[in-house]
Amino acid sequence: MRQRLDLAETMLRKIPQISDIDKIKQEVMDEFEIVLTQMPYVGGSASRMTDFFMRLLGFIAIGRVLHRYCVAPSLIGDIERESYKAQLLTIPEAERLASGQQFMSPENQIHMREQAEKSHALEYAEDFVYDFVEPSPGDSFEFGINYKECGFCKFAGRYGDDEILPHICGLDFEAYATRGIHLERTQTLAGGASHCNFRFSRLPDAPFDDKTPGQEVR
Repeated sequence: MRQRLDLAETMLRKIPQISDIDKIKQEVMDEFEIVLTQMPYVGGSASRMTDFFMRLLGFIAIGRVLHRYCVAPSLIGDIERESYKAQLLTIPEAERLASGQQFMSPENQIHMREQAEKSHALEYAEDFVYDFVEPSPGDSFEFGINYKECGFCKFAGRYGDDEILPHICGLDFEAYATRGIHLERTQTLAGGASHCNFRFSRLPDAPFDDKTPGQEVR
């Protein structure tokens, strides 16, 4: 979290109503402590969605503090997206691409199908509910996920973060692109749609090595 704030500092210094960067950083860290106590339990390491919350809920803290300083929502989104991208790019390229390769692998797709089926039981009320989507003939994507219920939407509704929620949605594109994956998404639950339609394919210039192991990208 401190690394994210350091990476965002250049953009933060350009905001007229922010004069004390150290004060802002401390306010965000204090808010982050609150967010951590609010983070829902959705099954721990047994659930792929736990990592979603761990990676991204910190941006709620940044959004809350900047919102209090009346920073424009579009600028908050830019700051969060650019700092997240910069942080992801500190990971060695080989490691990032290995992670993307594993995410796109047949083995991981089997795992995600199983997780999608289990999600409909909604063992934890604050969890995500989603379907695995197989491509039809003529589709350009390799597989997809339709999120029917979103843990971040539930979190935002509970704690009054609805204005911050779209910024979290915007982080997904950077998370996948830096790992050699193209994400196409035309609608979101946060935007009022019936589901979020994630569609995944490999970026044409991503030098995946089929022999390189990796970890799943969430």
